Amino acid sequence: MSANASLAMSWVKENVQAFLPKTSICGIAVGNEVLGGGDNELWEALLGAVKNVYKAINKLGLADGVQITTAHSQAVFANSYPPSSCIFEENVAQYMKPLLEFFSQIGSPFCLNAYPFLAYTYNPENIDINYALFEKTNGIYDMKTDLHYDNMLDAQIDAAYAALEDAGFKKMEVIVTETGWASRGDDNEAAATVINARTYNYNLRKRLAKKKGTPLRPKMVVKAYIFAVFNENLKPGPTSERNFGLFKPDGNISYDIGFHGLKSSSADSSLLSLKAVQAQGLSKSYILILTISAAASFLFLKQ
Repeated sequence: MSANASLAMSWVKENVQAFLPKTSICGIAVGNEVLGGGDNELWEALLGAVKNVYKAINKLGLADGVQITTAHSQAVFANSYPPSSCIFEENVAQYMKPLLEFFSQIGSPFCLNAYPFLAYTYNPENIDINYALFEKTNGIYDMKTDLHYDNMLDAQIDAAYAALEDAGFKKMEVIVTETGWASRGDDNEAAATVINARTYNYNLRKRLAKKKGTPLRPKMVVKAYIFAVFNENLKPGPTSERNFGLFKPDGNISYDIGFHGLKSSSADSSLLSLKAVQAQGLSKSYILILTISAAASFLFLKQ
């Protein structure tokens, strides 16, 4: 797609235009966690693919309603603690800056996959789990900015804002395209429990409902997509990777995060349960539904 504009056009026609306007698609993420990942060829191809997809939606008259972006993991950052010290990794910066310049031109946000679960799992001795779960805690204090953080997600978002400011993109918005907590894990993933997953996502829902910003960007309302709607029973890796879903693959609920009437016993009845979730306001917290293509693009859908 990076070297073939016609392929990008075909993909947009087939996967985006064909579903409009009945489906409300508000964005396309071209690639997921490409920069900082292990495939350097994709690093080289990312900007070209982004530009070709944007050109396609622009030619089709869709650019006003569909944003183009890409999602990043925290592997793109260096020195992210305290938040104000965060910068982009040196080997990432040469690819990140031209990407950010293009996003700045077309008004796209910086998309971050932020996981307090992973941060805690990697460093449980030095991180208070209550801080990761939005529970009562002393939090942390950033001496450079004189700001206090009572939860890790806010700190992760502000670390991204600090890196963007350091790179010259102070006004760019950060959107959390993935965040969640695993409900099961391996023996070395003791924090991956149903209780912790329910606590994190329930508290995340309350945090988003406040419609407020972070300590560093108090006027920039936090927007986040819960990962994930379903457990992924065939996904490789540690057990936690297969257990981030609010629902199981058969449609049964993994755990309730405060919505009423979410009781399903079959895949068919789960459709009603998903409608019940949306009716009770989770769609307002920006549920992310992924549609993966061969080009590793996915769609943002907002109901």
